[in-house]
Amino acid sequence: MDRARIIAETAARISRELNAAAIMVSGELSFEGIETGGIPVYYISMRPKSIIDHLISTGKDGKSPLKELGAQINREASGNSDHLQQAAAIEYVLGEQENGIIVGVVETRGSSSIIVHNLDDNPLVKAMKECQERIKPEVMSAIMKISFDIVLTGREGKKIGAAFIIGDSEEVLKRSHQIILNPYAGHDEIYRDVLDKRNWESIKEFAQLDGVFVVDEKGIIRAAGRYLDVDARNIDIEKGLGGRHVSAAAISRDTVAIAVTVSESGGVLRVYKDAKETICMDCMNPAVRYY
Repeated sequence: MDRARIIAETAARISRELNAAAIMVSGELSFEGIETGGIPVYYISMRPKSIIDHLISTGKDGKSPLKELGAQINREASGNSDHLQQAAAIEYVLGEQENGIIVGVVETRGSSSIIVHNLDDNPLVKAMKECQERIKPEVMSAIMKISFDIVLTGREGKKIGAAFIIGDSEEVLKRSHQIILNPYAGHDEIYRDVLDKRNWESIKEFAQLDGVFVVDEKGIIRAAGRYLDVDARNIDIEKGLGGRHVSAAAISRDTVAIAVTVSESGGVLRVYKDAKETICMDCMNPAVRYY
């Protein structure tokens, strides 16, 4: 029996015994002909760099790779686990997975890992659930899906940034002003509802405007193109982030709103709550269900 089939059958057996919600595969490992007991198999993006890549590059410099092998193996295992956690969290955001055990198979050049991951222990999922204590889960989920789509597709082939301030909308409006005409002014709620997917294209269109979206507790957009009047001093966020992120973090300190931002340059989705970054997600392509 070849190595790949042994790995696939082992992952399937573990999944059946644990009654897993899904199997997630990063790599080209085939599950064709493997009995999973009805557990769906998803294929996720490959990890960008592996231990073998590191050892090859180290060897090219004339240094002995063996001295760092132990530490690199640990980092490889940790990186594989982080990769699976990130992919599982994205599927949670997209509504594909809600809870349960995920069995992951992460392949890099020359190595494979089988990882058992409980979505309930996923730090990104936990952070999402904490945000949902302030905002209706369906509203938070819709904003995250829209933001995720902005990260992956941009607008008309160009990367764009965006920021959504969700909840405590009356207070947020008091602490902000329009820098352009509000494109949502005077429109019925049905055209401003983030829960209605028919409105998502217009939201992504208006995301190109300067300023932020203000969304109320029910998921109704109150304004776009809004400038936040905040004191950004003493806001501690990652160096190199722009004014949109600083002001988003600040408004989450001054109100009970949740701020969701999309980086124009890095394709990273961040969530701020009480001035702290609670979620930082490098958005990869969503998983593809095999069966």
